[in-house]
Amino acid sequence: MINTYICLSQVNQMKNYIQYLENFVTENRQKTFKKVLANRTRHFTLVLEDLYQMHNVSAVIRSADIFGFQDVHIIQKKYQPKLSHAIAKGAEKWLNIVRYEQTQNAISQLKAKGYQIVATTPHTNDVNLPEFDITKPAAFFFGVEKEGLSEQVLNQADVFLKIPMYGFTESFNISVAAAIIMHSVTEKLRNSELDWHLTPKSQETLYLQWLEKSIKSIDLIKKQYFDRQQSV
Repeated sequence: MINTYICLSQVNQMKNYIQYLENFVTENRQKTFKKVLANRTRHFTLVLEDLYQMHNVSAVIRSADIFGFQDVHIIQKKYQPKLSHAIAKGAEKWLNIVRYEQTQNAISQLKAKGYQIVATTPHTNDVNLPEFDITKPAAFFFGVEKEGLSEQVLNQADVFLKIPMYGFTESFNISVAAAIIMHSVTEKLRNSELDWHLTPKSQETLYLQWLEKSIKSIDLIKKQYFDRQQSV
């Protein structure tokens, strides 16, 4: 298989390649891609720490796509959950799924990218969801279903986030909690003056990836294109 992105870097013709691929994708599909990309964000991201129930992971990923999150980070120390396509509805195809074997690696990498670490768990110094400050990039951490988040996350969290609850039950299912939080923060984000959109470069790169994923004979088409470029 040809490494598209190395080749594109060498010949410096991403736009030409994109235009070529667009010949194999309907105009309506192209418009859909561009519309979705215009609503994608990396201002917020999700981190799932060692979840073991397949339907929860799949449901969170589906919601992430719906609410415009581009990246989902999955920490797999003990459990290796497989996605349920029936639940995720293919959402994983359009997201960047980043996997880690250690929690600290995820925390360190996200902090290095400027994200504040948000522990979604009740705490003595917690912040209620309606009062959450959306101005800073945030990585929302969700813990394993029974034990919750690890001490590593709790000890390094910048914010403890709580969803207000008014009944006898003291917690939400994790996929429900994630959806509530994503809905709340993205609504605030879209009504703000913050620059939360993907960069033009990121949008172009994702657009190219999505075009490739939409073409059944992409390996053959890719080979034909680059063979033709090398012969020019």
